[in-house]
Amino acid sequence: MAILLLLISSADTLTAIPVLPVTPRLSVLTALRRIIRRHFGFSRRETSGLLALLVLMLVLVGLPWLLEPALPTYMPAADARHLNQLAAQLAAQRQPRRFPARYPSRYPRRTPVPQVVLAPFNPNTLTPTDWEARGLPAYLAKRLVRFRDVIGGFKAKEQIKRTYGLADSTYARLAPYMQLPDQLPPRETLTRRYPTNGPRPGGQPFASRFPDRFPRKPTHLTAFDLNTADTTQLMQIRGIGRGLSKRVVQYRTRLGGFVSEEQVGEIYGLAPDLIDSLRKYTFVAPSFSAAPLDVNNASFEELRVHPYVGPRLARVLVAFRQQHGPFRSPDDLRQIRILDPANLEKLRPYLKP
Repeated sequence: MAILLLLISSADTLTAIPVLPVTPRLSVLTALRRIIRRHFGFSRRETSGLLALLVLMLVLVGLPWLLEPALPTYMPAADARHLNQLAAQLAAQRQPRRFPARYPSRYPRRTPVPQVVLAPFNPNTLTPTDWEARGLPAYLAKRLVRFRDVIGGFKAKEQIKRTYGLADSTYARLAPYMQLPDQLPPRETLTRRYPTNGPRPGGQPFASRFPDRFPRKPTHLTAFDLNTADTTQLMQIRGIGRGLSKRVVQYRTRLGGFVSEEQVGEIYGLAPDLIDSLRKYTFVAPSFSAAPLDVNNASFEELRVHPYVGPRLARVLVAFRQQHGPFRSPDDLRQIRILDPANLEKLRPYLKP
């Protein structure tokens, strides 16, 4: 930029020089000067403004360094000493807060039992403390003493080995010092006091002296009507007791009677073999007619207890007949979407014509 300004100023100076005779060299300089002035020339006002702008820019760039105050050198030693003094004062004033135990311990702390050098000992004379002195925990020591008291004393080491919770390593450490045999003596075989065959002492057979608590069920059972049988008749079938017989009668009452022997398979809790036994020893009379179910007049509570209806279908039946009127035939129930054809066929024998 300074070179450019010098060229421009020299161009202005050259204009003031009187014209000399034109020579080839001067004509080239004149042409060069005109080209520079035409493309890079400034007027005096523009040159002054450019200089003023440059001076202003230099002042603005160097002003922060001129106005920045000299900062003192920071010495952290004084602040560190002050902080250390404050920390020492807080530590001296601080006292640990102690709160009473909200839930006192149920088990007081036990003082550790001093250990003893292993030597031969009789396990039947040791107390729980003696077992602890030989390296066993307190709970296992009490368990050993309790087990010994229950069985009437240890008779062999294998009984101690079977104690629940006793590690194999602990048993291997103590076993050489136990004054007991390793295995229990073999049991003596008991001889029969009475012969297998022949009369019992007293002249009475064993079965008559001790009658069975529960009477034997008949082996050959005659088939009976499933809709008229009571719990006593049902209990004659093997495998059916008092509870299952009551369940069969209760299901028959809710259903309105069985129309087929196959319906016993719907009773909850009957195993497949019991279902086969019921089908074998029971029958449904051809002239039997089930108790009718009036779907047009029965209340919600009466409908819901029927095994083939239930609460959901009963609610829909009551709402449907209130909106569309009574059902004229069993086929009108096909309009209810939640009633599938299979359930409709099972329910058909119980519908009131």
